[in-house]
Amino acid sequence: MKIGIVGLGKMGGNIARKLLIKNHEVVGFDVDKKALNEIKKLGGVVTDSLGEFIERLNTHKNPVVWVMLPSGKITNGTLMLLKDKLKKGSIIIDAGNSNYKDSIENSEKVKSKNLNWLDIGTSGGVLGFERGYCFMVGGDEEAYTYILPILKDLSKKDGYEYIGKSGSGHFVKMIHNGIEYGMMQAYAEGFEILEKNSKYELDLSKIANLWQNGSIIESLLLDISKDIFKEDPKLENIKGYVEDSGEGRWTVEEAISERVSSPVITMALMQRFRSRQEESFSDKVIAKMRKEFGGHSVKS
Repeated sequence: MKIGIVGLGKMGGNIARKLLIKNHEVVGFDVDKKALNEIKKLGGVVTDSLGEFIERLNTHKNPVVWVMLPSGKITNGTLMLLKDKLKKGSIIIDAGNSNYKDSIENSEKVKSKNLNWLDIGTSGGVLGFERGYCFMVGGDEEAYTYILPILKDLSKKDGYEYIGKSGSGHFVKMIHNGIEYGMMQAYAEGFEILEKNSKYELDLSKIANLWQNGSIIESLLLDISKDIFKEDPKLENIKGYVEDSGEGRWTVEEAISERVSSPVITMALMQRFRSRQEESFSDKVIAKMRKEFGGHSVKS
């Protein structure tokens, strides 16, 4: 199958490479020339502009365009350019981490031009190239059926599913990422308790590996932790500054909107905000209050 890919960063580049290995024809576009050259070396066709990219895709009978860009303005702008220039019947796929509300709005604009729309929540990260990806697909069911050969070649066994109407793929991926926040926070807290103990000299890599073999909490995240601690047992080479892509925030907002209690995901998000402060003003306030009402000592 022929497919155009816009955005050849880590995820998009790996997807392009895997499709080429599986003998699909790939046309790629990215502003990063290095990313283009890597795809070209593997036999892909690359273009110097989005206009040229669209022209090449429009020569195909049923153009399929896979957009893998950061959520927000850059994705929305690219989708609008594509929907104005692609031939009727084309399939536009937003496979990035877009807000599902944007996907609903974008799908309506795309369909108004007699084009087909899919929003695909993509999980697997950079490890998906080897392990296979997991795809949560919303949008036109006929378009989903048409691109099944692509999804099958990219995914882990049973790692793709049609979720429902436009926006549902990104909605399910948003909740997936919220759960991921909570899982990562629980592992992190557990390992900190183990690392801080003064009773035993514990090898965190060995413990993570042990838990990966038959325990209830085995997972990919735990497998990653095993390798992390093996490489740097005390994590001395990294700063504890944790960003968030936005989907954890959106999950918490959705929980509030639906009046669903989600303390684990919410606190995991709050902890990410906390990690970005060298010294928290709120901690200073608490320390000062404790001194004033209870005479507790403070550090200057």
